Amino acid sequence: MANEFTGQTTELLQTLIRNQCVNDGTPDSGDEIRNAELLQTYLEGPGVGIEQFASRPGRGSMVARIEGSDPTAPTLCLMGHTDVVPVNPATWTRDPFGGELIDGEVWGRGAIDMLNITASMAVAFRQLTLSGWKPKGTLIYFGVADEEAGGTWGAEWMCDNHWDAIRSDFVLTEMGGWSNVGPDNVRRVVVNTGEKGIAWRRLRVAGTPAHGSMPFGSDNALVKTAEIVRRLSQYRPAAHIGDIWKAQVAAMALPDDLKAGLLDPARIWETIETLPPALARTCHAHTHTTFSPNVVRGGQKTNIIPDMVELEVDIRTMPGTTQADVDALLHEILGELAHHVQISAVQQHDSTESPRGNALWDALSGATQVAYPGAELIPGLIVGGTDARFFRDRGAVAYGTGLFSEQVTFEAFGTRFHGNDERIDTESLGLAADFWIHIAKQICG
Repeated sequence: MANEFTGQTTELLQTLIRNQCVNDGTPDSGDEIRNAELLQTYLEGPGVGIEQFASRPGRGSMVARIEGSDPTAPTLCLMGHTDVVPVNPATWTRDPFGGELIDGEVWGRGAIDMLNITASMAVAFRQLTLSGWKPKGTLIYFGVADEEAGGTWGAEWMCDNHWDAIRSDFVLTEMGGWSNVGPDNVRRVVVNTGEKGIAWRRLRVAGTPAHGSMPFGSDNALVKTAEIVRRLSQYRPAAHIGDIWKAQVAAMALPDDLKAGLLDPARIWETIETLPPALARTCHAHTHTTFSPNVVRGGQKTNIIPDMVELEVDIRTMPGTTQADVDALLHEILGELAHHVQISAVQQHDSTESPRGNALWDALSGATQVAYPGAELIPGLIVGGTDARFFRDRGAVAYGTGLFSEQVTFEAFGTRFHGNDERIDTESLGLAADFWIHIAKQICG
C-alpha cells in the first residue's frame, strides 16, 4: 500500500540509479560525486548543514546534519552508500541503468543494494526538515562512496580523516528489513546486528618454467593451483553455533529434526546438504568461515609451463576467528603444498557485532509496529561486509536494517542482490521512509 513518501522515494531512487556510479574496485571508478551532488541539492534547506568530502577526484561523499539542541542527547546517523557494482547488460531483461518503473517495481542496478535505502533515508531526512522538526539529538545523513570495494575511499577514509563530521552514537545502514511469518504466525523482521569478518588472501603459487611440449613430471604452478582450488572447495571448517544463529533457526519454518541438525556441530554439515540450494547456501554461510577461490592469474604463453600463478580467495570469518586463525587454516588446507605458496592479505577486518537491548533496538521495534502490528525483531549476521564495521570499531551501535513489504522475502532479496534484473517494489520504498522518520523522532527527540 502506497503512502505519502512512496512517490518521492521512487523518483529519487530512479535518479540515483540513472547516475551510474559503478564501482569496479579500482581507485578511480565510482564517480560517486554525481550522486553526492544530487543528494546535496535534494537535501539543502533551512536548518540543514551540508558538506562534501572527496577522498580522490570524483570519489565524493556527502554529510547533511540537523543539529540537536542538547549536546548530551544521542546522535543518529542514517548511512546509505551511493555506489553500485558492475553489471552485464546482456543478461538483464531491462536497461540496468534505466531506473524504469514497471508493474510497481523500480528496476536497475542498485535498486536492492542499496540505493533503495539511500533514497528512502534522504526522503525521511528531507521530510523532517520541511516539517520544522527541532530535535534534541543530532541527526546525520551520510551518503557515502566506495562501499562496494570495501570502503577504503569512503567510510573508512571518512572515519580516519573526518570523524567529527560523522561521529555518532547510533548508525543505521544496510542490510536487513525483510521478514517472514513463522510457524507460530508471528512476523519476524531481521535486524542485522553483526557481520562476518573479511580475510581476503592472495596465494602466489610457485613452479618451474619449462617447454609445454614436455609436461610429464613438470613443476607446473597451474596444476598445483588447481589442486589448491579443489582442496579449498572441499574443506570443512568447524561450525560456529552462536546466539544469533540459534534465534534464526528458531524462527525457521522447518521440521524439528532439521532444526536440531542445524544446531548440532556434529550434524550440521549433513543437515545442510539435505536443504534446498538457496537455503543451504545461507545456512552454510551463517555458520562457517567460508573459502571461495574467485580469481586466478598466471601463465605467459600456451607453450610455456607457468612458474607463477596468483589465486585470490574470498574468505569470510565467523565471530572469534582471527586473521592468524585464517592463515593457520590455509596452511592446514595446503598441507604439503604450503612451501610452494606465498600468502598475503588483500583486505582484512575482523568480525564485528553491536549489542541489543538499547534505545536504538527499542526504537526499531516500535517503528516496526506501524507497518506490522505484533511483529518481533530477530537479530541477524551479515555474511558479507558493510560500512557499519568502521563505526562499531569506534564504539557506535550500528545495525543493518530497513523495512520491506511482505513480498520481499529473504530469498527474493538474495537472488536480486548483485544479480540480474535487480528491482524493488514501491510499497517497500514508502514503508522504509516512514520507518526512518519514526526512528529518528524516537532517538533524537
